[in-house]
Amino acid sequence: MKTSRRRLLQASAAASVAVASAAPAASSLTANSTSSLYASLGVKPVINGVGVVTVLGGSIMPPEVIKAMEEASHFFIPIPELERKVGARIAELLQAPAAMVTCGAASAITVGTAACLSQGDPAKLRQLPKRDGIKYEVIQPRGHQSGYEHQMELVGAKIITVETPEEMDAAINERTGMVFYLNKGEPHGKISRADVLRIAHAKGVPVMNDCASDAVPKENLWKYTKMGFDLVIFSGGKALRGPQASGLLLGRKDLIEASYPAMSPFGGIGRGMKVGKEECCGLLAAVERYLKVDHDAEWKVLEGRVASIRTALKSAKGVQAEHYIQPIQNQVPHVTVKWDEAALKLTSQQVTEKLLASNPPIHVQRPGQGELLISVWMMRGNEHEIVGRRLKEIFSA
Repeated sequence: MKTSRRRLLQASAAASVAVASAAPAASSLTANSTSSLYASLGVKPVINGVGVVTVLGGSIMPPEVIKAMEEASHFFIPIPELERKVGARIAELLQAPAAMVTCGAASAITVGTAACLSQGDPAKLRQLPKRDGIKYEVIQPRGHQSGYEHQMELVGAKIITVETPEEMDAAINERTGMVFYLNKGEPHGKISRADVLRIAHAKGVPVMNDCASDAVPKENLWKYTKMGFDLVIFSGGKALRGPQASGLLLGRKDLIEASYPAMSPFGGIGRGMKVGKEECCGLLAAVERYLKVDHDAEWKVLEGRVASIRTALKSAKGVQAEHYIQPIQNQVPHVTVKWDEAALKLTSQQVTEKLLASNPPIHVQRPGQGELLISVWMMRGNEHEIVGRRLKEIFSA
């Protein structure tokens, strides 16, 4: 038995070393790098000029995260114990009362809503999405629609939309279980963060703040729990550069404790929302790294990429390329490209199509007519130079 176990561990270690030595570091790869895996599947890597979006795979995990996930994969452990101990460590790092790892930010919305609606009562949790005896109404300010309302409705929630602080105050009743606030939506609504907290807490209603893409600057990771939000959500696979299928739910200890049984490996409403040991350990490593990294140095790199693209487009007549930082979400340097479609006889749709037909394909955002929004955040190597050259070719033609 001992010999067999020793041989197994030796073989496993040797395989890990072989894989590590054969694979180049993720930081040295670009969309032009050769990938036998993706080539065998007929899938072509692209230049990511959109940012940390799920549809392009979020972010690239750094070595620390990959190492933690690889090590975690070699052992059997009690998942509930790991979840709570990882959660406790993350809560300590992020100065939160409590924390847990979820299988994405959308999953955090669902399990957090289930916790608020069930109020920690196991019987109520088991009956979801049935509403009998449940405080099932969730108040949401107008302008805070995220497209993820289904994540709350999955557990039986009914969304009540309000526009003003007065409407919110009047809407809270004996059926109200939670208030949902979309952090990036504050400029688009009439109810401020301070208003929503004051009104909801005066009536004993918990408030969830979806900050999925708002982990920049890093102080945001503890800003909103300290502000008084009962539950705060961050994506694990975006700015934190953890596993793509991971998220963070931070907040009140009682609500986090009530959220655990609403998620796998327990049964019930969240059984399908599975977080593996690899994601738990990977996200912990990502948080630890994120708090240590030199963000000022990273910012300078991003500014350099923005400047490079703007310089490439200086000679393109009728085209304005400007430096831009979004007010809340993904608050890092971007490039906006604007032009008169009629004057240049070139639409933004045509430009994006030409970019996608490039080799390698280039993905950017198209906010409107005669406008592109380019994120340089997830570009690597000389990809920003490729984007600048290709845009110059398109507009010069």
